[in-house]
Amino acid sequence: MRPADFSSLLQRFFADRLVGQLGASPNTIAGYRDTFRLLIGYAADYLGRAPSKLKLEQFDAAFVGQFLDFLENERGNSSRTRNTRLAAVRAFFRYVSFSEPAYALQCQRILAIPAKRYQHRPVEFLTELEAKALINAPNTKTWIGRRDRTLLLVMFQTGLRNSEITSLKYCDVELGTGAHVRCLGKGRKTRCTPLQPSVAEDLTTWLSEGGRTPDAPVFPSSRGGFLSADALQRLVVRHTRNASRSCQSLIGRSVTPHTLRHSAAMSLLRRGVDITVIALWLGHESTETTQIYLHADMKIKERALAHATSLGRPPERFQPTDTLLAFLERL
Repeated sequence: MRPADFSSLLQRFFADRLVGQLGASPNTIAGYRDTFRLLIGYAADYLGRAPSKLKLEQFDAAFVGQFLDFLENERGNSSRTRNTRLAAVRAFFRYVSFSEPAYALQCQRILAIPAKRYQHRPVEFLTELEAKALINAPNTKTWIGRRDRTLLLVMFQTGLRNSEITSLKYCDVELGTGAHVRCLGKGRKTRCTPLQPSVAEDLTTWLSEGGRTPDAPVFPSSRGGFLSADALQRLVVRHTRNASRSCQSLIGRSVTPHTLRHSAAMSLLRRGVDITVIALWLGHESTETTQIYLHADMKIKERALAHATSLGRPPERFQPTDTLLAFLERL
């Protein structure tokens, strides 16, 4: 079996398969790119070879398993992130399986690596008092502070994802009557999210600070380009730390841009907005994804408990009548 050129296969996977055949979105390509940056970096260190000298046969199922363990144990990634990386690796080796049939068995073993089960925790969100403290944390006497305050305000009200808020352009904002922002979400679906009058007013003030072209970012970096995902993450963490000085409940909290998205959804839910409308607001594929907010809100459960009626007798515990059933009950 001749050694396959891993480098050329990977380039063909991105150029021909993802871009040419599947027409994958920039976000999907970026996610796959980051996965293979990590995989190639790990392989280069572990095998002691330059990235361009790596061979396909070196990426067997055992090695991929070691890489996944490295992500969890050394990089501290969660099981969900591990599964995301595994999905990208699977996609590549699925492509290799029909591009290089001689490696079909190796690919089959990698494709058989299962996704890892993980605990589904309740969503993290901020209360209105915590959200207000975070929005007021930036120093509005500076240009960056005014940008950050407006950005946080828009995120809390619209629930835009990290990639959606950082890619927002001037041409995507409509102010005045029927003010809204337009974004391209997951699955390349365009959606419009209305703005509250107070948020629209703040956004108008921010946009008036500089005349930019329609394709310019609404929330630019200090150099004028689009904010990166990491920059937005650092921005939220920094202001959360500052906000914790006036809001004790934020001390030690892990707040991410997605936490702000959850907070927007919970705010709508507590105001009585129907779950299907929230799904449309957030750009969810179905209402099943939005059900997590029903489980996260204790107030909804408390209201349901208040309407429950008592049966008028104490609860009884099942008592097995057979030794085998008693054994199973103790398990």
